Amino acid sequence: MKKLIAGIALFGTFALASAQTITFDKTTFDYGTIKPSSDGIRFFTVTNTGDKPLILSNVKASCGCTTPEFSQDPIMPGKSAKIKVGYNTAINGGFNKMIEVFSNDPANSRSVIYIKGNVDPNAPDPKPLTPAELKAKAKEEKKAAKLAKKAAAAK
Repeated sequence: MKKLIAGIALFGTFALASAQTITFDKTTFDYGTIKPSSDGIRFFTVTNTGDKPLILSNVKASCGCTTPEFSQDPIMPGKSAKIKVGYNTAINGGFNKMIEVFSNDPANSRSVIYIKGNVDPNAPDPKPLTPAELKAKAKEEKKAAKLAKKAAAAK
């Protein structure tokens, strides 16, 4: 009986080890204090640290002021994808929003990421972006738009 239990435990450990695994670069993005109508778009990076394709089946925001965009294309082992999250910065006041990420990760089929911050008309003006930061941001937005377009075409 002990051998049977040990065998089942070993098989279960192996089964979990050889699967798709979702990992985030961060689970909370803090906007800090920003002015109304500031750029509300942020990105979370999702990485598949498993050895089978990871599929994001749905990404849902806790309210209509937050809009996530994602691709349903498989994320191959060792590869990453972006979840684009937009917040409506025309709404003054503090915010703490939850975004649910559903995937085929057998150990974590529902993950939760957060955005938080404060929209304040008296916030200081944001620091201007450097040319390198502008280029990186444009590249990131272009890639996210391409993924969103691909996801929309797949529906």
